[in-house]
Amino acid sequence: MTPLLSVIVPARDEAQVLPPLLADLAPLRATGAELILVDGGSQDATCDLAKGGVDQLLRSAPGRALQMNAGAAVARGDYLWFVHADTRIDAAAIRSLLDALSRRPLWGRFDVRLSGSGLALRLIGAMISLRSRLTGVATGDQGIFVAREAFERLGGYAEMPLMEDLELSRRLKRLARPRCLRPALLTSSRRWERHGIWRTVLLMWRLRLAYYCGANPDQLARVYHRGSRP
Repeated sequence: MTPLLSVIVPARDEAQVLPPLLADLAPLRATGAELILVDGGSQDATCDLAKGGVDQLLRSAPGRALQMNAGAAVARGDYLWFVHADTRIDAAAIRSLLDALSRRPLWGRFDVRLSGSGLALRLIGAMISLRSRLTGVATGDQGIFVAREAFERLGGYAEMPLMEDLELSRRLKRLARPRCLRPALLTSSRRWERHGIWRTVLLMWRLRLAYYCGANPDQLARVYHRGSRP
């Protein structure tokens, strides 16, 4: 029987955060959802920890777009749900997703909140969610879900080193506005805290503006990795 949903998790050296996510997804998997983890060359225990908690464990070249496309290529579900390894998902979010899928949307995403404490991180999460609702564009942290037929018709993620989530959602938005689910996914604030909250905000705004102005994603990726160093 074809499952309603295939959950695709790209990961690389995520041993510290993967087990809680797999525990969050276990009830969904028990209902018949397919869980696929695509490893991009981990040097830690990511793959060992995934065994027994996923239906398929794949290995691919590193890069989220490459990894997510690899997972989508073998997925059997009517819908694909792309979830980052450092995400936490509560029961309310899963119920909201299943209810939304019963109405057969083309695609959608969740609101998001950051895991750290403090007003600044709460505000950033709220602004990400609001911006997405206004623009119809989603980031990968927001758990993009999409009908497999539409994903395949569009050719999947563009295999680019950065902004692949924005690029896909902009193409999807031409077909339909996203279904915006309000129960927030919890995403790790480790990058924001490690590299500085406002420094990270300014870097991401700069990169996004450059992308919308036509900058080369390969160049943006180099700037992103340089700017993320402490």
